[in-house]
Formats: sequence, C-alpha cells, structure tokens
Amino acid sequence: MTTLNCKGKLIHFDSPKIMGILNITEYSFFDGGKYYNNPDKYLFRIEKMLEEGADIIDVGCMATNPFAKELSEEEELHVMETALNNILPKFPDVIFSIDTWRASVAQTAVEMGVSIINDISGGEFDEDMFMVASQLQAPYILMHTSGRPEVMQQKTDYNNLVPDIFLYISKRLEKLRLLGVNDVIVDVGFGFGKTVPQNYTLLKHLDLFKELDCPLFVGLSRKTMLYKLLETTPQNVLNATTIANTIALLNGADILRVHDVKEASEAVKIVSQLMFSQRVAL
Repeated sequence: MTTLNCKGKLIHFDSPKIMGILNITEYSFFDGGKYYNNPDKYLFRIEKMLEEGADIIDVGCMATNPFAKELSEEEELHVMETALNNILPKFPDVIFSIDTWRASVAQTAVEMGVSIINDISGGEFDEDMFMVASQLQAPYILMHTSGRPEVMQQKTDYNNLVPDIFLYISKRLEKLRLLGVNDVIVDVGFGFGKTVPQNYTLLKHLDLFKELDCPLFVGLSRKTMLYKLLETTPQNVLNATTIANTIALLNGADILRVHDVKEASEAVKIVSQLMFSQRVAL
C-alpha cells in the first residue's frame, strides 16, 4: 500500500483522500476572492471542510487561472505568511499543502509547518523547486502543464496526448527520484494546456498513469472542461464536478482536490463500497 510521509504523519491510500481547496487570493476563478485578507472567513471555511471529510487542506495565495494577476514573490510570501500564521496554530494536527510554483514560497511554508508542495509547473517555472523538495523531504505534487497560465491555452498541440504527457511526467519524476524526493504525487493537469476534448481523453485514460507507481492526484472541481461543455458557469457545475470526480475515482484517482468536500466525500464512500463489494464477490 502506498503511503506519504507528511512530517512524520503517514497518509495511507487504503481509500482515496480529499483535498479541500482554500484560495486566499483576490482572483480565484470560482470563489471570487471572498477569503482574501479575511481570517474569520477562511478559518471557518477550514473547519467546515474538515467536518465534511477533508483529509488535506490546500492553501493557495496566488491564483493561477489565465485571467489572474501574477503577484510578485514578495506579495505572495506576505499573503502566505499572514495566512499561515493565522491558520497553523488553530489546526496543529491538520495536514496542509501549499499551492505555489515558487521555491521560496514553498520552502517558507514547509518551514512554518505545511507538509506538501503542490506545484502546477512540474518544477518548470522555478528551477530551485525540485531542490527545495529534496532538501526538505516534502511530498511533492508533480503536475503537467504546457506553459505559464497566460499562454498555456495557446499550447495545446501534442503529437499523441496521453503518451506525450506520460513521457513528460516520467522524465520529471526520474529527476525528482535522482534528487532523493521519495514522496511524489502525480497530477496530469486537467485544464492546464489542454482543450476540452483533450481533458476528457485524459480522464478516460487516467488509469494508465497508475503505471508510474505514485498516488494519482486529480483536480477537476468546477473547471472549464465542465462548464464550457455544459454552457454554464463554474457556480452551476457542482453536479458535473461530482460526476467527473466519480469517473476519476473509478479510473484510479487517489486524491481529489475539490471546492465541495461533502459531495466529494460521498463519491469516495460510494466508489469505495463498490470496489469492496467487487473484491468480496471475487
């Protein structure tokens, strides 16, 4: 059974885990910045997500959607340090991840008490990121993207989508292993440098990435691939998100990153019961 070592706390993947999203940003594509600079709201939000079944809380201090403003390193560090100083003393036993592509932000967050580095760039935007993960021995989420958020949707040409992304992740994973990073989580990067049809191709073939022998991380929550297909808005695709998460679970997802923890937890329970029933029947 695969495990992750999070500062001495082991995460066992006997069943899929839920990562609740906490965007402390001004430009979040879904929650519109309602938690930015508002400790009362984001502390309450953490409590609610934990009550609903979150295993990990992912803290993001700079939005990475194509329309978001990129903060300076100093700005991101300031937002992150302020938030963590409010959060970590209140929730000392909770496993947190930091959503950042900057090595300095990741290092500061882990030194403050965060366990996991969630890097959308696969170590491409900051060449020091892999070394920081190695030096701190922090579990690292390795994601594929075709480029920075402002240009990634202009870079969606692949020779062969699934093999190309598999090969890319394999090479980055090998580099991490050579640096001694033992706990790596793989994210194919839904919505990052992929068209709507390409996202569904990846979802259909998600199980192939289990061959990398790493926990498989999936972020589908309220994304473009759902609301564009259904011709609606992020606010109206909770049901679609749950359907997509269920498909991901059936195809091998180990961690779901979600805005809506209760619904994701229900999907995990139902799929886990289904898998258990199948094993018993055999």
